[in-house]
Amino acid sequence: MGAYSYILAIHIIFVVSWMAGLFYIVRLFIYHTEANDRPEQERLILQKEYAKIEARLWSIITTPAMVLTVAAGITMICLNPGLLQTPWFHVKIGFVLLLLAYHFKCQHILRQLRQGVFKYSSFKLRLWNEVATILLVGIVFTVKLKSAVDWVWGLLGLVLFSMVIMTAVKIYKNYRNRKGI
Repeated sequence: MGAYSYILAIHIIFVVSWMAGLFYIVRLFIYHTEANDRPEQERLILQKEYAKIEARLWSIITTPAMVLTVAAGITMICLNPGLLQTPWFHVKIGFVLLLLAYHFKCQHILRQLRQGVFKYSSFKLRLWNEVATILLVGIVFTVKLKSAVDWVWGLLGLVLFSMVIMTAVKIYKNYRNRKGI
């Protein structure tokens, strides 16, 4: 087994860690934002605790996992530069760049919340939370299919998948509103 296989395994492990961090951080943003609806003393305690948990998750898990994911990915390209000649890999890199933009937007939101700035409702954050899922699906299908033609169909499927997820979030919002949750 060559070095490439070991680096690929490391890459996959840190992708999983990075995605877990991205999924959980936005959940924490939602709870942090919803704490504004609590009585003042409870709100202050919750927001202080959410800020502490968010900071730890971001600095100990999410960002290091992102850095190691990218480093392993670059190492794989160095070990197998032929990847750069394949159309599917360009599509994957596009999705990865979008995921990096998502990561840094989450970092921006984290800093805003830390300063007490709440620009997004919990509903908008729920929609935002699904963007990571959509990008993950796009990356996995692109890597698995490895075909320039199949990724076009995959992209259409991804748009449909995105519509289903966004609709589900809206249905859940209506359910929460009816139940008073």
